[in-house]
Amino acid sequence: MNLELLIAKRIFSNKEKERSISKPIVKIAIAGIALGIAVMIISVAIVTGFRNEITNKVTGFTSDIQITHYDSRSEYSDTPISLDSSLINEINQIDFISHTQTFATKPGIIKSKDEIQGVILNGTDESFNNTFISKNIVKGNFYTYNKDKTTNSIVISQNMARMLNLSIDDKLTVWFVQQPARARRFIISGIYNTGLQEFDNLYAFCDIKHIQKLNGWKKDEYRGLEIKLFNINNIDRTIAIIKKLNSKYIHNENTVYKIWDIRKQYPHIFDWLELVNLNVWIILILMITIAGFNMVSGLLIIILEKTNMIGILKALGYKNINIRMVFLYLSAKLIGQGLLWGNILGISICLIQHFCKIIKLDPISYYIDTVPINLDIFHILLLNIGSIAITILMLIIPSLLITRISPVKAIKFD
Repeated sequence: MNLELLIAKRIFSNKEKERSISKPIVKIAIAGIALGIAVMIISVAIVTGFRNEITNKVTGFTSDIQITHYDSRSEYSDTPISLDSSLINEINQIDFISHTQTFATKPGIIKSKDEIQGVILNGTDESFNNTFISKNIVKGNFYTYNKDKTTNSIVISQNMARMLNLSIDDKLTVWFVQQPARARRFIISGIYNTGLQEFDNLYAFCDIKHIQKLNGWKKDEYRGLEIKLFNINNIDRTIAIIKKLNSKYIHNENTVYKIWDIRKQYPHIFDWLELVNLNVWIILILMITIAGFNMVSGLLIIILEKTNMIGILKALGYKNINIRMVFLYLSAKLIGQGLLWGNILGISICLIQHFCKIIKLDPISYYIDTVPINLDIFHILLLNIGSIAITILMLIIPSLLITRISPVKAIKFD
């Protein structure tokens, strides 16, 4: 039988019944731990939710990795590449990759009856995964690609439709600044709204054959290849593998490729997410520190209150380490109680926000209209285990006070 644990349980059960100096202090310590773990759960759920939502939106428009011609200096470049089918096949076999698709982009100016608006046409073909855009379409639908025939359908954003006073099935003209200047007539098949104003104000989707004809490209020439990953954290490893594959296929200038990383294409977005991550680490450290000091003060008061008991145990031959274990067991019991209530509080608030979407955001500033929640059981377990481990470690030092208590003086102490 674990005698130290038995004594700790008796002390804990007595504290529930009797009035003592330490009782309100212990309750404050438990409340501090509960509040701390609740804040940590909510913070991590919100930050990971932000990161996932915004990353998915950005990669929905573009991709995690792009392969273009080595001479491409911007996303408006008209230098095409003819991708080696063997290279594409080998890229598709990389475990980290979920999807690949060819693409082409071209800047233009939309002209309606009364208004004009700058736009970047994103040309798509049968390889394009339109799941993200289709999910965010508010009117109409995404056009169906026809391999043998050029479709004149176009999908524009809700912001563009509002600015140009356009709707489904309306016709619009897109002018292209080149020599000579050229224009294309489109019919609106769908209107989307992702909440990413930076992209919604800029991108429209059309048949890739329009861009190929305007640029004088062949049917197998594209601006590049977009690569989507199962997990964005595998970008660096995937790029390293692609570079090794790329070196096998360099035999003329048409196969010298440039590899773009989405984090470098949109550094302001990912730098902002990194800053949010840093803020969460600061919150986690502060909450654990506060909870730890609450427990330290609570333990010290319990030790002082039980000085007489400590003296008796020492007189009976109990070693300092065994008596310290009694109070560490007692502290663990109190920490567990605080964590239980903290988890209930934190998870409840997260679930309410997830399903009811009570807290709203300005999509212009935050790219989304409500606070996102990502409840991950692994994160919750890690926070709880980490909180227990760190708090118990912080309690080891104040428990050394027991070694300085003299049995003779302690028994007299009341």
